[in-house]
Amino acid sequence: MTINDLLEKAARYLSSAEVNNIKSAYQYAEDSHSGQLRKSGDPYIIHPVEVAGILVDLEMDATTIIGGLLHDVVEDTDVTLEDITECFGEEVARLVDGVTKLRHFEFKSKEDQQAENHRKMFVAMAQDIRCVLIKLADRLHNMRTLKFMSAEKQVQKANETLEIFAPLANRLGISAIKWELEDISLRFLNPQQYYRIVNLMKRKRNDREEYISEVIDKIQDTLNQLNIEADISGRPKHIYSIYRKMAYQNKQFNEIYDLLAVRIIVKSIKDCYAVLGIIHTQWKPMPGRFKDYIAMPKANMYQSLHTTVIGPKGDPLEVQIRTEDMHKVAEYGIAAHWAYKEGKQKNVNNKFEDKLAWFREILEWQNDAEDAKEFIESLKADLFSDTVFVFTPKGDVIELPRGSVPIDFAYRIHTEIGNKTVGAKVNGKIVPLDYHLQTGDIVDMMTSKHSYGPSQDWLKMAQSSHAKNKIRQWFKKQRRDENVAKGRELVEKELKSQGFDPKELLTEENIDNVAKKFNFSTDEEIFAAVGYNGITSKQVVTRLTEKMRKSTDAEQLLNAFPDVKTYTPRRKTETGVRVKGVDNLMIRLSKCCNPVPGDDIVGYITKGRGVSIHRRNCPNLNVDQARLLDVEWEAPKEETKNYNVDIEITGYDRNGLLNEVLQAVSETKTQINAVSGKADKNKVALIDMKIAIHNVSHLKTVVERIKRITDVYAVRRVMD
Repeated sequence: MTINDLLEKAARYLSSAEVNNIKSAYQYAEDSHSGQLRKSGDPYIIHPVEVAGILVDLEMDATTIIGGLLHDVVEDTDVTLEDITECFGEEVARLVDGVTKLRHFEFKSKEDQQAENHRKMFVAMAQDIRCVLIKLADRLHNMRTLKFMSAEKQVQKANETLEIFAPLANRLGISAIKWELEDISLRFLNPQQYYRIVNLMKRKRNDREEYISEVIDKIQDTLNQLNIEADISGRPKHIYSIYRKMAYQNKQFNEIYDLLAVRIIVKSIKDCYAVLGIIHTQWKPMPGRFKDYIAMPKANMYQSLHTTVIGPKGDPLEVQIRTEDMHKVAEYGIAAHWAYKEGKQKNVNNKFEDKLAWFREILEWQNDAEDAKEFIESLKADLFSDTVFVFTPKGDVIELPRGSVPIDFAYRIHTEIGNKTVGAKVNGKIVPLDYHLQTGDIVDMMTSKHSYGPSQDWLKMAQSSHAKNKIRQWFKKQRRDENVAKGRELVEKELKSQGFDPKELLTEENIDNVAKKFNFSTDEEIFAAVGYNGITSKQVVTRLTEKMRKSTDAEQLLNAFPDVKTYTPRRKTETGVRVKGVDNLMIRLSKCCNPVPGDDIVGYITKGRGVSIHRRNCPNLNVDQARLLDVEWEAPKEETKNYNVDIEITGYDRNGLLNEVLQAVSETKTQINAVSGKADKNKVALIDMKIAIHNVSHLKTVVERIKRITDVYAVRRVMD
């Protein structure tokens, strides 16, 4: 998309003044990113323009589109938030800040840094939903250009997209983005299955299109006779959806019911139910396959009637029926409800705020979470899980994560009801508090003003982060002194079990340092947190002994592991790897993951065979953590040493593919030590190759060269 295309689309629903502001933002972004290139080699400005284009397709307001154009300038250029505020106002600056990664903080690992970035984004989202819409557009375009990234980055980004961004798009009801994110992620995580499904769909496409056309004509004729105006079309089935049904329901491709589907869009809700009656009159409905999402909308505001019938040729046929407004919500979700005028939020739907109540809880959750990882995990469990819908005795519908128990229900109604709970009735019968609620259950909580409050066991029973946080808050307030004493006792016990002297480590300075790392202000707060199970004693002890463990010298290491092999120190190790602080350990490179210079590595003290070097992400590192060592690559004087690496190439099986791959590798002056290939019945070729490379940079060059070959789907590094 060019800037002219963007402006032309925006002009269809925005004023000329707003379009001019967008044009000014583009010029600012182009100047700021001048000289920067994407991994593809394209000018960087293409990315923010594409992001803004996705936001225009959602018909977002001008402020959001400007935020999309400027979303990377603070992160990737010398522009500051103050500059953005001065040129485009505080509202735009706040949106840009909400999607800008944290840069000026030190993190223990990349995972911690990414978790903190996600926490920042969700907190910003709770304050202004437009932040996450920009972030989703940013992620979508990055996924569309993922082929230019390294194989390792492709897998990392695809996994992150399936875990965080696709479920978030689904929770916001933006199916237009959700489906594409899922399909692209699958293409990089499981290319064999992805292209197998693509080929299976292609084989019978003509038959399906002919069948759907026949069905549409028949429905249209009937509706015309009844004077019901409708837009009828075939509904495309998305690859990831088929893959999930095949993988998780153990179904074959021809057993997927909704490969054949029709969508009917009508003018009113009355017409929806009228058309449903017509469909059920023409064809026999399949038992258990009717869902009324109009009367009972999904959590993401989706509304539609779904039914599956036995079609004209005896094949299952899925039919979706909805109004035009419902269809817009189904495609664009929250964006379809969100309108801005002169910087002021207007609510199109009176119940819209209630639907987004979970956003407001995000701020509360992030304050209670001990670290960003815990926050993200609780978010995944609560917001991105399947849901159940239960009723209060008065008939109000309460939405809860699947697996919720009466305790979750009680705290969702009111904190005091949760704290005073003594029992529960479901559908008129008394049930235990760990009973798993089902959709349609009527729940009546039994409370008592004489209740002693929550039990510690409730933390294990509750499924929702909301309930768990309320229970922890109660323990914080009610039993502080008791928890402080209990926490101190648990920490001292853990120290002794690990062979440390509590008096030596529980100094005021040490405890203050650990408290800061866990975001506590006093030693009492950290001990109280251990007491009410907010954090574990093992976590605290790990922090308390961190410095002592890091200072372990070579003599202590060798005394602790007398079975480790040594050798007479030489100037340079044969492997190119050195153990930090130790010069005389026998070192060998692990063959299960074949580490090469540039990889993030760790050493493992074997029994009688020296130190084995593994990549940190090696699946075989689920071992005794006490035997792990910090190691580092020695700086090579020249790139003469070769390291074996196994790679797997997936592509379309055609004549000459293997020869082209071999030629491509030879062009990079890389030695090939072994090669084998096979193909399945779906014409998916798999080539395994062992090559000798100098370092990660050399490997990247080889992989990028192979990926440029026509019909190559994916190239990945293999670990045993």
